[in-house]
Amino acid sequence: MDYQKLYQEKLTTADEAVKAVKSGDWVDYGWCTNHPVALDRALAARKEELHDVKVRGGVTMWMPEIAKADNAGEHFTWHAWHMSGVDRKITAKGMGYFIPMRYSELPRFYREEVSVDVAMLQVTPMDRHGNFNFGLNASHLADMLERAKTVIVEVNTNMPWVNGLTGCEINIRDVDFVVEGDNPPMAQLGGGGAPTEVDQAVANLIVPEIPNGACLQLGIGGMPNTIGAMIAQSDLKDLGVHTEMYVDAFVDIARAGKITGRYKNLDKGRQVFAFGAGTQKLYDYVNHNPEVMGAPVDYTNDVHVIAQLDNFISINNAVDVDLFGQVNAESAGLKHISGTGGQLDFVMGAYLSQGGKSFICLSSTMAGKDGQLKSRIVPTLAQGSIATDPRSTIHYLVTEYGMVNLKGASTWERAEKIISIAHPDFREELIQQAEQMGIWRKSNK
Repeated sequence: MDYQKLYQEKLTTADEAVKAVKSGDWVDYGWCTNHPVALDRALAARKEELHDVKVRGGVTMWMPEIAKADNAGEHFTWHAWHMSGVDRKITAKGMGYFIPMRYSELPRFYREEVSVDVAMLQVTPMDRHGNFNFGLNASHLADMLERAKTVIVEVNTNMPWVNGLTGCEINIRDVDFVVEGDNPPMAQLGGGGAPTEVDQAVANLIVPEIPNGACLQLGIGGMPNTIGAMIAQSDLKDLGVHTEMYVDAFVDIARAGKITGRYKNLDKGRQVFAFGAGTQKLYDYVNHNPEVMGAPVDYTNDVHVIAQLDNFISINNAVDVDLFGQVNAESAGLKHISGTGGQLDFVMGAYLSQGGKSFICLSSTMAGKDGQLKSRIVPTLAQGSIATDPRSTIHYLVTEYGMVNLKGASTWERAEKIISIAHPDFREELIQQAEQMGIWRKSNK
């Protein structure tokens, strides 16, 4: 087959390609750094002639053009599979909504639950076999494009090519329109600044729990990044990586010679991830690197797959936790922050792994809007808060004041353990509240 001829036949402008979108359509923008740029701009230019266009994306890295106008909500409605700060701003405009999910199920959602009229996303340039690579985000994109009635790819020469499992490319035969974009640089995600003393204290508790040959999953945020930096400077060796999100910390650990994947039960020698975002350092590292492997999220986050990887270490953040051990990692009361993502998948999978450990880490306090110190360990989750991880799933809980194992602990034992790692200023009050709820034995005093 003459792939170049087929490419030229399907090559068009962004303005022409987005004419495929009709009022009432469901349009998919893909995921994170794959969101379209030229196509988004062209679709926004059609705003006045379109109504009730429903757009899906996730982990949005920049404000879409379709959401910028004051009256954008009269024409477009944004739906986020996982919310970033940008998604929260869109929602605050009254034109955005969150779609609850466990990330591992997202490909199946596209196969069985949702419809896609038009899909448009950034991809790498086509290779000599007629394939466009999804680059940083295998995620759910293959199933999304399989479901789409119309597929539009926007080529960006700056998109890294990530080697991967099936589900990481689309062939020109399966594309309806090709648009050559403006080749903007990949959106970057910073490390969040220097680690705080609290981050350092939590990292000091977790890193000694990681054995040589362990397989790592790190969440996003200051604490996981600090833990990654400490691992890079440690004496640990022969580590593996199997994670949902690939971040700069993994690059630092790999360049320090700590990652070989030698003892991985699956994908030996490969760092496996569903999507990645970070600085240019990360993008340069993963580009055509045979040591990394992109994979659909129903593989990376499958509890059964994770369970097969011995000594699996899962490290994730939380917003707050209550005295029952319920973890909220996605909202502040009714205010939505992020999403369940893959946290629950990895919490469960790590515990099922031979020698595996799951760590939920958080600072013991936070400063409220009034400047007053507030405890992140609370009697019960606030009204509207989401229980990301049920109390029955939590393994290790960590703050700067200590680390406790909640597996096998009764309600009063776990209340006692959780209070022991709360900020000292709040412990007595938490004890009184636990007594009122009937989950504290007076003899504990």
